[in-house]
Amino acid sequence: MGQISRRTLTTAAAAAAVTAGSVTLGAGTSHAASSAPTQVRDGRREFRGMWLTTAFNRDWPSPGRSPAEQRRELTGLLDIAVERRLNAVVLQVRGLADALWPSPYEPWAKCLTGVQGRDPGWDPLDFAVREAHLRGLELHAWFNPYRIATNPDPARLAATHPARLHPEWVVPYGKALFYNPGLPEVRRFVQDAMLDAVARYDVDGLHWDDYFYPYPIPGQTFDDDAAYARYGADFPDRAAWRRDNINLLVRETGQRIEELNRSPLSGGSPRLRQARFGVSPFAIWRNRTTDPEGSDTQGAAESYDGIYADTRTWVRRGWIDYIAPMVYWHIGNDVADYARLVAWWAETCRGTNTHLYIGEALYKSGDPAQFSAWQDPAELSRHLAFGHRFPEVRGNIYFAAKEVVADRIGALRRVVADHYPTQVRTPR
Repeated sequence: MGQISRRTLTTAAAAAAVTAGSVTLGAGTSHAASSAPTQVRDGRREFRGMWLTTAFNRDWPSPGRSPAEQRRELTGLLDIAVERRLNAVVLQVRGLADALWPSPYEPWAKCLTGVQGRDPGWDPLDFAVREAHLRGLELHAWFNPYRIATNPDPARLAATHPARLHPEWVVPYGKALFYNPGLPEVRRFVQDAMLDAVARYDVDGLHWDDYFYPYPIPGQTFDDDAAYARYGADFPDRAAWRRDNINLLVRETGQRIEELNRSPLSGGSPRLRQARFGVSPFAIWRNRTTDPEGSDTQGAAESYDGIYADTRTWVRRGWIDYIAPMVYWHIGNDVADYARLVAWWAETCRGTNTHLYIGEALYKSGDPAQFSAWQDPAELSRHLAFGHRFPEVRGNIYFAAKEVVADRIGALRRVVADHYPTQVRTPR
């Protein structure tokens, strides 16, 4: 992911103050912003994950390491996950349209050797899957469907990169390059590139975050005029066409994962795959002021309108197995209150077969640039206690591995003490 990305996006909340005392939610629910009782659900299956970012070497691998050192570093991160009583690692295996495995579709990832396309001499995805499973951890493979590069120069990509071989697939926007989601051939290609890993490795899930259409940049236009002229005639406007492009990507990918799950694993194993399909979107689908079905928030960004990701529809129609919205705000935030958003997502998932896991901003804990709430080691523990009020909340995922290790002010250790007394398995 980029140096500055949706992981650090707080919409217009930069100037919001912490709300003190009691906050009333919809349907008569209330919570105290300052404290919350611990509610341990020992023995109940729940998802306890951490994101492990590889783009720009954020979490792993450290630059300049040998393959042996990279393997030791990775197993050390997996050991820490077990120590923190987590049960899943969401490993970024295709962050910049390149791969952490010998892909027939895209070049080797730059993060492994410092040079995109250079063979690292080993298969990191195979190693990660095996080592995770040895420790009782699930390994979910995390992909970014359309992002190519965070610079606008295609010449800086590997010579054999598909974006260089097919420049007609590429849209420069801001200081980055993206595949054009409006081209059917692009949609098929990115599916093939991602599903190659699901077909060849015993991963427990295919996981996306929210790199669909790029977030809007004031004064700039995402130039998909030609694709819209060719394919958009049946839609009332460009926004509806763009949303349909992303809906097709989601629905078709889910269908293809179901097909793969009906076939045995490679290597002669008689066991069928059990890969699940999950998405980790920006947490605000739409504000209630925009749409009465939306959340009680005032975010400047809304995924439905900004990046054309209709996440609520994906849940309600059962196109994905789980959703992990990045609820990266504190309890009582004036613009986007953690409690109000969790309640909204629980209601959205209620009555569906889509599991709800909450994305947690561990990286904010102890960061002096953040609100005072994030200086309290108990803030994250209160998040889990609040989520336990909703049976739809089936777990949490922490961003990211570097912070799981450092745990600056002990916020994750507090979560473990309050809520993770024993190891548990993930929901199925």
